[in-house]
Amino acid sequence: MAAPLAVISAASLWGPYKDIWQAVVNAIWKKQPEAVHLLDQILKKHKPDFISLFRNPPKNAQQHEKVQKANVEGVAIQGQQGTRLLPEQLIREAFILSDLFDIGELAAVELLLAGEHQQPRFPGLTRGLVAVLLYWDGKRCIANSLRTLIQSRRGKTWTLDLSPELVSITTRFTDELMEQGLTHKILTLVSQIDVNTEFEKLQRERGLGSEKHRKEVADLIKECRQALAESLFVWACQSPLSRDDTLILITYLEKVTVEADGSLDKVNLALLMAILYCFDVSFLEQVTEDRDELMHQLPILTERQYIAAIHTRLQESQPWKLPGLQATVRLAWALALRGISQFSDVTALAEFTEADEAMAELAIADNVFLFLTESVLRAENFYQDEFYMRRIHNLVTDFLALMPMKVKQLRNRADEDARMIHMSIQLGNEPPLSLRRDLEHLMLLIAELYKKDPFSLELALEYWCPSEPLQSSTIMGSYLGIAHQRPPQRQVVLSKFVRQMGDLLPSTIYIPYLKMLRGLASGPQCAHYCFTLLKVNSSSHAENIQGAGGSPVSWEHFFHSLMLYHEHLRKDLPSADSIQYRHLPLRGITQKEQDGLIAFLQLTSTIVKWSENARLALCEHPQWTPVVIILGLLQCSIPPILKAELLETLAAFGKSPEIAASLWQSLEYTQILQTVRTPGQKQAIGIEVELNEIESRFEEYPLTRAFCHLISTLVESSFPSNLGAGLRPPGFDPYLQFLRDSVFLRFQTRAYRRAAEKWEVAEAVLEVFYKLLRDYEPQLEDFVDQYVELQGEEIIAYKPPGFNLMYHLLNESPMLELCLSLLEEGVKQLDTYAPFPGKKHLEKAVQYCLGLLNLTLQKENLFMDYLRESHLSLIVTSLEQLLQGINPRTKKADHVVNIARYLYHGSTNPELAFESSKILCCISCNSNIQVKLIGDFTQDQAISQKLMAGFVECLDCEMAEEIINPVEELEAERKQAPIYHETRINILNLLITSLECSPPNLALYLLGYELKKPVSTTNLQDPGVLGCPRTCLHAILNILENGTEMRSGPIAVRESPHLAELCYQVIYHLCACSDTSGPTMRYLRTSQDFLFSQLQHLPFSVKEHEIAALNQMSWLMKTASIELRVTSLNRQRSHTQRLLHLLLDDIPVKSYLADGEVEDDSRSVSGFLHFDTASKVRRKILSILDSIDFNQEIPAPLQLDFFDRAQTEQVIANCENRSARGPVICNVKHLHKVLVAEINALQGMAALGQRPLLMEEINTILQYVVERNKLLQCLYAKRHALESWRQLVEIILTACPQDLIQPEDRQLIIRDLLQDLHDKILNDDAAQELMPVVAGAVFTLTAHLSQAVRTEQKEPLAVPIPGHSQFVFVLDASFTMSASSEGVAVGFAPIGDSSLHIILKKILDFILKTGGGFQRVRTHLYGSLLYYLQIAQRPDEPETLEAAKKTMWERLTAPEDAFSKLQRENMAIIESYGSALMEVVCRDACDGHEIGRMLALALLDRIVSVDKQHQWLLYLSNSGYLKVLVDSLADDDLKLQSLLTPQPPLLKALYTYESKMAFLTKVAKIQQGALELLRSGVILRLAQCQVYGMRPELDQQRIFGMREPPVFIPAPVERYRQILLPALQLCQIILTSSMAQHAQAAGQVLQFLISHSDTIQAILRCQEVSAGSLQELALLTGIISKTALPGVLGDLEIDVNGGMQIELQGHIGRFQRQCLGLLTRFGGSDRLRQFKLQDDHTEGDRVNRRDEIELAMQQICANVMEYCQSLMVQCAPSFEHTVCLFTPSLSESTNRDGSRQDTQALVIPYWRLPGLGIILYLLKQSANDFFSYYDSHRQSVSKLQNVEQLPPDEIKELCQSVMLAGVDKISTAQKYILARRRLVKLINNRAKLLSLCCYIIETCLFILWRHLEHYLLRCIPADSQDSLLASRTSFKSRRLQDSLSSEPNLDFRSGLSRVNQHDIDQLQIEATNSFGESLQKKLLDIEGLYSKVRSRYTFIQALVRRIRGLLRISRT
Repeated sequence: MAAPLAVISAASLWGPYKDIWQAVVNAIWKKQPEAVHLLDQILKKHKPDFISLFRNPPKNAQQHEKVQKANVEGVAIQGQQGTRLLPEQLIREAFILSDLFDIGELAAVELLLAGEHQQPRFPGLTRGLVAVLLYWDGKRCIANSLRTLIQSRRGKTWTLDLSPELVSITTRFTDELMEQGLTHKILTLVSQIDVNTEFEKLQRERGLGSEKHRKEVADLIKECRQALAESLFVWACQSPLSRDDTLILITYLEKVTVEADGSLDKVNLALLMAILYCFDVSFLEQVTEDRDELMHQLPILTERQYIAAIHTRLQESQPWKLPGLQATVRLAWALALRGISQFSDVTALAEFTEADEAMAELAIADNVFLFLTESVLRAENFYQDEFYMRRIHNLVTDFLALMPMKVKQLRNRADEDARMIHMSIQLGNEPPLSLRRDLEHLMLLIAELYKKDPFSLELALEYWCPSEPLQSSTIMGSYLGIAHQRPPQRQVVLSKFVRQMGDLLPSTIYIPYLKMLRGLASGPQCAHYCFTLLKVNSSSHAENIQGAGGSPVSWEHFFHSLMLYHEHLRKDLPSADSIQYRHLPLRGITQKEQDGLIAFLQLTSTIVKWSENARLALCEHPQWTPVVIILGLLQCSIPPILKAELLETLAAFGKSPEIAASLWQSLEYTQILQTVRTPGQKQAIGIEVELNEIESRFEEYPLTRAFCHLISTLVESSFPSNLGAGLRPPGFDPYLQFLRDSVFLRFQTRAYRRAAEKWEVAEAVLEVFYKLLRDYEPQLEDFVDQYVELQGEEIIAYKPPGFNLMYHLLNESPMLELCLSLLEEGVKQLDTYAPFPGKKHLEKAVQYCLGLLNLTLQKENLFMDYLRESHLSLIVTSLEQLLQGINPRTKKADHVVNIARYLYHGSTNPELAFESSKILCCISCNSNIQVKLIGDFTQDQAISQKLMAGFVECLDCEMAEEIINPVEELEAERKQAPIYHETRINILNLLITSLECSPPNLALYLLGYELKKPVSTTNLQDPGVLGCPRTCLHAILNILENGTEMRSGPIAVRESPHLAELCYQVIYHLCACSDTSGPTMRYLRTSQDFLFSQLQHLPFSVKEHEIAALNQMSWLMKTASIELRVTSLNRQRSHTQRLLHLLLDDIPVKSYLADGEVEDDSRSVSGFLHFDTASKVRRKILSILDSIDFNQEIPAPLQLDFFDRAQTEQVIANCENRSARGPVICNVKHLHKVLVAEINALQGMAALGQRPLLMEEINTILQYVVERNKLLQCLYAKRHALESWRQLVEIILTACPQDLIQPEDRQLIIRDLLQDLHDKILNDDAAQELMPVVAGAVFTLTAHLSQAVRTEQKEPLAVPIPGHSQFVFVLDASFTMSASSEGVAVGFAPIGDSSLHIILKKILDFILKTGGGFQRVRTHLYGSLLYYLQIAQRPDEPETLEAAKKTMWERLTAPEDAFSKLQRENMAIIESYGSALMEVVCRDACDGHEIGRMLALALLDRIVSVDKQHQWLLYLSNSGYLKVLVDSLADDDLKLQSLLTPQPPLLKALYTYESKMAFLTKVAKIQQGALELLRSGVILRLAQCQVYGMRPELDQQRIFGMREPPVFIPAPVERYRQILLPALQLCQIILTSSMAQHAQAAGQVLQFLISHSDTIQAILRCQEVSAGSLQELALLTGIISKTALPGVLGDLEIDVNGGMQIELQGHIGRFQRQCLGLLTRFGGSDRLRQFKLQDDHTEGDRVNRRDEIELAMQQICANVMEYCQSLMVQCAPSFEHTVCLFTPSLSESTNRDGSRQDTQALVIPYWRLPGLGIILYLLKQSANDFFSYYDSHRQSVSKLQNVEQLPPDEIKELCQSVMLAGVDKISTAQKYILARRRLVKLINNRAKLLSLCCYIIETCLFILWRHLEHYLLRCIPADSQDSLLASRTSFKSRRLQDSLSSEPNLDFRSGLSRVNQHDIDQLQIEATNSFGESLQKKLLDIEGLYSKVRSRYTFIQALVRRIRGLLRISRT
């Protein structure tokens, strides 16, 4: 061989064969259309494997040498680079394997390597043992494939409904195989392969492992032989074998022998059937369209040589090893010859067809019927194949129909023999030995053949010909599905046979005839015919009882005999106390009579079991009274075996509830089981005695078993509540006690002659317990002792049997002990994998035990709840606890482990595994138990491994293997498929419930996580890597991965949707739980690439499983969200990017490169160049949304005739309960019970008559509820899917790095999502239940759209161009965005204005669609709308203080910029919706949910501010909503007061209040709005609110700077400020904007101040300096400066009397004094100290806080200065009269530095006027501040222009002041955005400070100038000579004060009178010094720098000049 020898890693003797089998399964059984082509290819490729069937590659010297050196040189492995060195051990094993199976050395190496790879699937086996399994598994796959291919051929017996193309492929292929000698190969292999010899070979080489391994190998070998034999069988069924092949087959059959029990084994049975089908011509009787074609294919009709050869061969006298087998083949041939003689031109074949009689005679002589009965029918799998049964049926019926003379001969012979026997008996001789019993054997064959009918074929119907015409078609014997007018000839002959055989019946065949009838009566229709036959016979019998015409086979005869026996035996009844009772009386029933009775009883049982009519007819017959006679006989002394049959017959009668009810009473009356002890009775009677004394002695228990069966049937049919009333305490208890104590508890200790009977007894009694417990529902009345009167005394009635069973199972009772020990024994027996007598019954008993535990677990909670509430003195323990108990046999707590071990047998005993999984699922809900279970499960390494393997095996269980053979499978196997499925479901539920418990829990153990170390340290691996076993996680991933490589996606999603849903849920839980998330996501990402391979198949659209598909997608999307979030956080960009491309791309997915990266450049290029829209595909995220159908069919409402609709709805509501993880749905079973109970409670005849109608109506209700449940589940699933979709979208938009999606793509994606979402929800049929989720999604998407569009505006805008006042707009109309593929987008961003408008309209439509309800939905939509409207908001622009280049005219005529345009268009759209929209928003703003109100107010706020036409404002005021809002402040007042307690209830009220005030403030900014507000009395409302007067006291610690750490709920002071500040702002804004009504506004505000004067004064005292208190002051001083002015009182509209006027003036005066006092606080040098108090916050916080404080202080100074200026200007009518506010002392400005640094007292007592020095100081301070602010401002502007060039530290610092934590985690681009934001804020802050400084400087200069002018020019000092003048001046000024009545308390006289000449001189000198050159220069510089642009230019210059002039005047 030139080519290097490479090793196939999947093993050439296994892998390819597995693939062939899979292809065959997919094409033929699963009927997948795409699989046909694949199958064709595979068959062509592997044809040699089929031709050289089972031939192995031969040994080879070259290979031997190569493998020998493989530990040095290595071997090449296909598909892998390089060579692999093999360990020495593996080479040794390879040679052993090569010798063992006689295969090539390389093939052996391959098998071992594959074994190593597959080892994790076979825990506990070595690679060698696995290789043995794989070797045989490969053979099995080939054999099964061959059989299936042949089965799918075109042929005469069946069709599999396959496509013609596929059938011709398989027919052609198998024909070619047959030509190559397939039959010979198969028969050779069947002869060669033998389990025992193979086992011997394996045993020698230690190739057999554990019992399980042995069983698996044996099963594989047997299956190979079986499949090969069946290949021939199915071939013969479809098309007969050729002459040579038939002869080879006959040769094989000659040598066949039977098994030990006399039956044929499966393989030989199949081959026998093959030959029988070769001789089958009966199908030609059916007229079908292809009949002629089939006739031409039959060699038996067309080839003379064929007939000649076979006939000659079968005539040979050479006996076969099995004469019976030879006889069978001969009989078949004889019948075939007889059959063809009716068809063809017989003359040609006459010599053969004539010989049929002789051939049949030969067959009969060799006892053919006996052989068929004993060897064929008793074969283990005869009844597992429908076609076996049909063929033997045809054989028998052909014999009866085609050879009537032979039958007659048999009958004559039987009559003759009967006479001879009769004579011998008469003469007392022995009967002759030579008698033949052929007729008897024929009857027994018929009896046996039809007794079982697993496929419900009712083949026996052919024997019944309806004698009278029956009306009902169901009972009419329809032949082959066609209802004939006349029955066909064959049927007539057969029915004649049945009838005639019964005439003049000889005694010898009496019993066989009865048995035959019993067989023929199996089936509902057959039973009816048989009943009629016996009835017809009875009528003739009645006329002539003794006459010759009477038939002994009739009801009359039988029941008459029974009656006679009863009479006869009753006389013999000994008295109750005679001792001989136990011995049968001499005149008993003879053995022969007994057999006859038993046969007739069995016949009766069969008929009665199948036919309900027969049951009722027999019971109601007045003469026969079967039940009475049987019960009578049961009291007589007859053998237990006969009693057992009598009981079985009763059980059959008991199937009808009507009969059962009376049967109970009769049972009780006859005391079959003694329930009443009469006084003086010495010993017990009844069945108990029989069990203990007779059956135990004989060691056989038929009676006990029959009794259990009877009770079991009766319990099911009808349950008597008051059984035995009047004689004993009523109830079932005595029966239960007998069954429990005498039968069950003692069954293990009794002796059994037949070992199997032990388990039969256990099964029978456990079945009763199971039924009793199953039908028991704990009721409250069970837990109260019920008293009944019995013979004059009160006694306690028995409890229901279910109650007693529950009680026994919830205690450590012997019953529970025995159940648990039975479970232990069961699992031990199963672990041996060996057959033993009674295995089936043991399994059934174990199933009932597990079922009992299951039922107990389901009902125990309710039971224990009732018990707790009751007064019964019973103690119970929950079953979970009891199962934790110690096992007395092993001294370990291993009960649960024993239960779990049944999962290991899931493949062989699915029911047990199912029950076991159900129990584990129930127990697992309890987290305490979880920890114990982990200990128990992991205690013993071997058992732990087995348990894990058991769980995994159940999950791995391939359903495909189950549904393979529709033709030959057991009926039961079909039923098992769902059981396997349910077991898997239970295990997954167990995992899900366990994962919800805290670790360690069962799920972590089963899924392979660490239990000893922290869970998060787990390192998950593929099975087999680093010794990692195959766990449930691998199994789950396997289920989900299956099929992901194909286009159609995961198979589980389509084929087992519920399973797939739970699998996805487990994966999600693992990813979501913090402990397991890390390891799981790592494993899924690296080893499995799970998410990518799953997501590419979304959306799953499986119409018939819509709910499951939605849930699957939900869990998968949630998992994907977690993955995206985690990979983004961990900066695993390539992973994130790959998933994002998959979800978001609208370009067809390019092939993914090897490293998983996408060719990015090519994408963008192609996106740029291709304009054809055809290449676009729907984005996956959108198609997932498409798959969620928003429309929902709603079931029509109930239409009821009898039940009351409202009450029914109420009952339905009461039956609702929330499923564990799902919607609230109605419990249909429970509802059914309630409704039926309601009907049963009805009394009277009318109710009885209406009952069927009522039942029908119940059905309607249940139907409706099922529909309704489905609707709820569907809506829940849709909502769940939508939530998950929304989560995924939100994660994509928020958590994934922004730069992975191009900005324009991002906007387009959001636009698409928004439009699709809206289109779906705005559809008229969309379900309203989905609105909330959609609204939430719309909110998020709009937020991101707004952010995306605004970020994009910010980027270009952030380039200030020097010399321009504004930023340059890149969005100006002159510049459009770069063309996107959709053409030029105009306006905003790539998506264009039109798209934005569409989105706006849709949001508004959505708002209107919600109508009146759904306020929460609207809340989201208001949020969306706010975000949307934000797009058109101009971003913050830095105030650069540049002079504007454009003239005013240019500005006015400039084109509209993009922002204004969009804003104008938005407003137009909003207004187009008119008052409907206004109404909705305004209504929401006024009442409803708090958040809804806040957002509605915010929305109104936004709209009102951009509504240039004031439409909305007009609507608000005209429709009264504004008034409502204002009035609601009174309600808020109470709520707000409660917020000021130290622990407030909730802050909702505060937030709604803030929103309301913000909105009112916005309204007040519009002049018209301010007037409306004044009109609605908003300020008076505020004045009435008491909350403003409740200012909390400051706590002392806070004053001294010891602040507690910040918490979410602000301190009371903070909360108070949040309440007060909005009110002050509102006042301030109303004062500013109400120009026309200023006086009215000022008067109202003054009222507000006065009504809360205490608070106002406390604020003005300003005891604490913090940002908050300074803000209060700033606002307050601003308000006071505009209101507390002279002349205000005059304007007040209220009528003011004298006293009040004085009071008001007092208030005003106090305000004025306090304001002036503030100057000394904040204008002086104290300011610096105030700052130092603040430095205790975190870094970023402190920066912001400092800015705020600085601004507030400057604002306060500016406000006070403004106030001073207003006072001076307003109080003095002309220049001559100046009101002086400051004394002429400058001392304060000089000695302020460092004098009073220790106290916080006020600078001067507030009743003294401050000196002018403070003004001068403020002037200097402000001038200095101005320059520092100016520099800082310039620096910030230059930084803003070059943000990218700043050092990283500085960037970080800037970011930290915006975002306190997590700066390191954001991207650089985002950092730049944050830094820019901070710089813009800083610049604007500085600009504001500059403007305040400038204002303060101007005002100070003005005030200084006025005072200096007054003091230096006009003031006459107090000590001057001109006192007259002085008094005049003072009088004048005083009069002025009085007339203005403004400042009564500021005593100017005292101030002025103090001014003397010295003061004035001093003033001049100091002023000259202070106001020096440097200060003047500074002031003029300031004017040059700032005032030119911003303020009154040259004002400072003029004032400086004047002051300089004043100071130069020398006072003379």
